[in-house]
Amino acid sequence: MLETPDLKFFTTLAAAASLAAAARELGVTPSAVSQRLAQIEARLGLRLIERGRGPLVLTADGDRLARRAKMVLTDLSRLNDELVASRGDVAGPLRIIAPFGFGRIHIAPIIGKFAQEYPEITPDLVLSDDPYGAAASDNWDIIIHIGQLADSTLVQRKLASNKRFLCASPDYLRAHGEPAHPDELHKHACGVIREDQADVTMWGFTDPEGSRHSIRIRPAFTSNDGEVVKAWACQGLGIVMRSEWNVAAELRDGRLRQALKKFALPDADIVMLLSPKTLRTERIKRLVERLVEGVPQKI
Repeated sequence: MLETPDLKFFTTLAAAASLAAAARELGVTPSAVSQRLAQIEARLGLRLIERGRGPLVLTADGDRLARRAKMVLTDLSRLNDELVASRGDVAGPLRIIAPFGFGRIHIAPIIGKFAQEYPEITPDLVLSDDPYGAAASDNWDIIIHIGQLADSTLVQRKLASNKRFLCASPDYLRAHGEPAHPDELHKHACGVIREDQADVTMWGFTDPEGSRHSIRIRPAFTSNDGEVVKAWACQGLGIVMRSEWNVAAELRDGRLRQALKKFALPDADIVMLLSPKTLRTERIKRLVERLVEGVPQKI
């Protein structure tokens, strides 16, 4: 007979690309995942996963179990939320997905204080280079997203305004000259952050007269970590596009200087996406309040 932990384990496994990926998600070793899967299969007398190299493939029975387990767990979660809400308690799991830097600096401390205020909360903060892409998964309550969103039916709430700037170190600009127009960027070393869904090499500008200019740059340096790209810019490697929240301190103390000031980049407001499954629960309502209060409106 299967129990709730078995269903949670198998839904995580079924959603993963491989046993190794499932092990990382569960925080155990791949061999532990294989052993637990074998135990469940032995108990049921059924093969649930096709063995072999390559992506993880469910058998017909495995697919049936994954779909039904997901439904059962969703019903249990909703029932728990209803019972907790009837008592007025703030309790239960909280899964928040946020960008690496912003999540670490601004979101994590707020969640930490929230967990101290409500000890029955179980927080889980996932830092990702593509938090919006995680919306395809059901396993989240709040996603923090920076920048423009594709059309979405998800409930959104703005947390803070945020501009984007082109920045470079004073040493770089002295050595290579300051660009006067976006067309001159092809003469400069430009750095980008690799992101899963964004076209990071197409930079769009609006000039003082309102005309738009789109420039395709060829990156001279890249990383999937924004802090690395910013540090390289501070060292003089070249020009980068960064959010106001991320470079405000460096612009103030002179480690970076804004380039092409007369040309505006699209704003990259900081927004929350709320899961329709849990947005009306008391724990989400309270956390949204804390995030609105805690995230500075002016970075």
